[in-house]
Parts: sequence; structure tokens; C-alpha cells
Amino acid sequence: MQIRSISILIYFLCFQCIRSFAQEKPNIIIFLVDDMGWQDCSVPFWKEKTQSNYIYETPNLEKLALRGIKFSSAYTNSVCTPTRVSLMTGMNVARHNVTNWTNVLKDKTTDYPDSILNPPHWNINGLSTVNGINNTIVANTLPQILKKAGYYTIHCGKGHFGPYGTPGANPRNIGFDENIAGTAAGHPGSFLAEDGYKSNINDTLWNVRDLDQYIKNGEFLTDALTKAAIHSVENARQKKQPFFLYLSQYAVHLPFNKDKRYYEKYIKKGLNDAEAKYAGLIEGIDKSLGEIMQYLEKIGATKNTYILFLSDNGGLSLSPPRNPPAHRQNYPLKMGKGSLYEGGIRIPMIIAGPGIPTNQTRNQYISVDDIFPTILEWADIKNINLKQHLDGFSINSWIEDKDKINNERALIWHYPNNWTNINLHGISWQSAIRIGDWKLIYFHKEEKLELYNIHKDINEDFDIALKMPEKLNSMAKQMTIILKERGATLPTYKNTGRMIPWPDEIADRMLK
Repeated sequence: MQIRSISILIYFLCFQCIRSFAQEKPNIIIFLVDDMGWQDCSVPFWKEKTQSNYIYETPNLEKLALRGIKFSSAYTNSVCTPTRVSLMTGMNVARHNVTNWTNVLKDKTTDYPDSILNPPHWNINGLSTVNGINNTIVANTLPQILKKAGYYTIHCGKGHFGPYGTPGANPRNIGFDENIAGTAAGHPGSFLAEDGYKSNINDTLWNVRDLDQYIKNGEFLTDALTKAAIHSVENARQKKQPFFLYLSQYAVHLPFNKDKRYYEKYIKKGLNDAEAKYAGLIEGIDKSLGEIMQYLEKIGATKNTYILFLSDNGGLSLSPPRNPPAHRQNYPLKMGKGSLYEGGIRIPMIIAGPGIPTNQTRNQYISVDDIFPTILEWADIKNINLKQHLDGFSINSWIEDKDKINNERALIWHYPNNWTNINLHGISWQSAIRIGDWKLIYFHKEEKLELYNIHKDINEDFDIALKMPEKLNSMAKQMTIILKERGATLPTYKNTGRMIPWPDEIADRMLK
């Protein structure tokens, strides 16, 4: 009996040590906004304030920026699902091959028909952690790894990792302990409780689920998700576990529903109906962030919690629904969502938390691919056998050293798809590379390369491809090498079925 009692005591003490160790791990919050542009807040991410910074009222983002670091050159993909898969896997879009947003229906593409090109084969069924699902990328995901390391993993909000009928339709299948409101849908049916967060009474594809109690209380969708997220974090605290909260707000994606709390204020500022609704969605996001920060202060977790705030792609710049003229909403950046010009891929990003310097800016260009390895370092998780090849790098050394810049690094974007039915130069059908201050874009349909010095020409007004033949040639070769190494494929011509040329072939043609 005495030996048994001692064994029980040893087991109890070991359990307490393990639990104590788990509690020392930092909490991690990813606060992801949908379709928020680089300047869509009162925090300037450029060298100077723009008109947008004066329009939007986001005091909590300002507080977060004072608590941490702004990244002035943070990049994602140009549409949503590719970014979300990269975030969860650390893989570049050219490698995971979920190159476009995924449909709600399995095995169904989202590419609009085009008169000249067909998209290449891509993983239309999104992300999976198990083999056997056709047209998916199989990987070890961030929540899956954090869960194994003792974290309580919470998904709240937009999922959009894969269609209904595939694992990615339910975030619990990719490693989350809880899933609140995450489905195959890429936008909500409505933000309004009076609509039941549905587009219509029979909506079963785009309706937001799991929030009935908040519908009864008349909560705007952004607020409902915030309250549900806080409630789930309380569950983690009761379990004495560190938490990973992926709060993926549906705002500021369409539909632009009116938030009555903010609408009139922006009308008085001179905005039209659509822009006032959009500004209200932005301010609702800021309110959500503020409530999360206040909650952390209340429970004494601010100093032990990382907050990563970012958008999933550049701001929507189509008109309508945005105010005309089109593609000017992300000034000083060119174009917006669906484009590999800066307006479609450069996003607002702020990091605050343990050991993060305060009230600083980093100008090093970084990618959404980098978030996965960075968070694993925060959680002190090492030596993992991953199914996938990591394309991202931890950004912690850049966080620590404001003067450290790597101008040799190559960032790659690949979008061989047709996002909309708009036949416009700069939308869809592109690949791009950035190395240092130089950025090269390959426009698939036109079989044309454009070269920009982003430092001198952030607006991408001056294509200097033919003025810089050596730079054009070297950048095109680098883009080709990386795309091929990552297994990327290019569109094919509808009339012949032949694949379009690689970028280095286009450069050779342009320089003859």
C-alpha cells in the first residue's frame, strides 16, 4: 500500500509539472480579417498618412501598433483560400497548388471561363490532413501541431479550407479542438442577426452556423464571433491549457451590410452608402480586436499572449460595389484583390506579445508563408517530421533586429486562374517575384513581363522592363527556376491545349 501511495504521489507531481509547463507556454492569437486593404485603418503602413488613414476610425489597432511592430511590407496571396492554406501549412502557393478560392461544392472549380486560356490542374478540393481525397494538398497543419504540443486550439469564424464533402470543410478535421462557424463558405450569407446570418431563408451553403444564441440577442456577426471566441478561451483556461485562437472574421468581405452603430457617422464624413457600410465593417473589426485585448488584460494574459493581426489579401477594389473609380481604393498601391500588383497582395500586419519590441516598424518584406515557422518558434516546438516542404522562414530575427534586412530573398506568387469575369489587365492570370526592391510580374494572357522598383515606384506606374534588360533577364530566370522547383504549372491555350511559355522564354522574346 505504501509503495502504491508513493507511485500515485509521483504520478500526481509529474502531472502537475507537465500542467505547469503547459501553462508557461505563450498563448497565440491569429486575428485574420477578410479583404482588408493595406491602408484601410487609421494606422499608416506607408511612409506618410493617406486619405484612407483619416477616414477609418480604428483606435484599437493604433493601441496594438503601440504595443508591438508594424510590418510595412507584409504579403499574402491575391485571393483568400490560397492564403489560408499557406498560413496553415507554411507552404507557398506554387507548391500547395490551391491557387484559387475553393467552391462550396466538391470537385467544382471556381475559375470563370476565358476565351483564350484554361487554368492548369489545381487542388480544387483544398486542404486535408489525410490521404485519399482527390485534388487536395495533404499536410501537417499549424493547429494539429500546436494541439499535439498541449495547446487548446480554437477556430472561430470563416474557414474556407475546402468544399463540403471534404475534410477541409470542417476545421476540426485539420486540428482544431473547437470549430465555431467555420464551413466551406468563403463569405457569410449576411452579417445581420435579423437575417439569421443567411442570404435567404433557405440558404444552406453560405449561412453562418453555430451562433443561434447570438442571433436571438440580435448581435452583428462580427460581435457574435468575438463573444464566441472569448467563451472558448474560457474553456481553455478551465482546462489549464495554453490556447491557440484563430479568430477569422468574415468582415470586411461582401455583403456590405449596414452596421447601424457606425453608418451615419461615415455618411456625415461624406462617404456614399457602400463606402459607409464598408467603413462600418472596418470599425466593427476594430471593436472586436479591442474586446479581445481587454479580455486578455482582464485575465492577466496580455504579457503571455502573442497577437498577430493581418488580412488574407489586398482590399477589394472593384466598382461596384466600391466607390468609383475602380482600382483606386488601395492608394498608393495599384489595383486590389485578384491582382498581383501591390494592391492585391500587400496587407496590414501587426505583431505584439512577449519579447516583441513596442511602437516600431519593420520594412523587411515577408510572406504569409512565414507565419507557420514563426509561430512554432513562439511555442518552442522543434524537430517536427512534416509531410510538407516548408517555404516560409521564421521572421523572429527581423522582429528582434530593426536594422536587419535580407534583400537576397525571393518571394513568389502564382495565380494561373481567372478570379472574375472581368477581362482587365492586372486581374487574374499572373505570376510574380520580388527580390529586394525589384518586382517582376508575368501576365499570362498578354505573354508580357513588367518590371518595377517597388522602393522608388510603389504605385507601379513605371514599367522599366526594357530599360533594365539584365535585371529583367535575371528575375525571369529566377521566377522560372522557383516555379519549376515547386511544381507549379501554367495555363494552357484553349485552341491548342499547349502550355503557355515560362517567364524566361518571354524575357528572351522581349529582349530580341
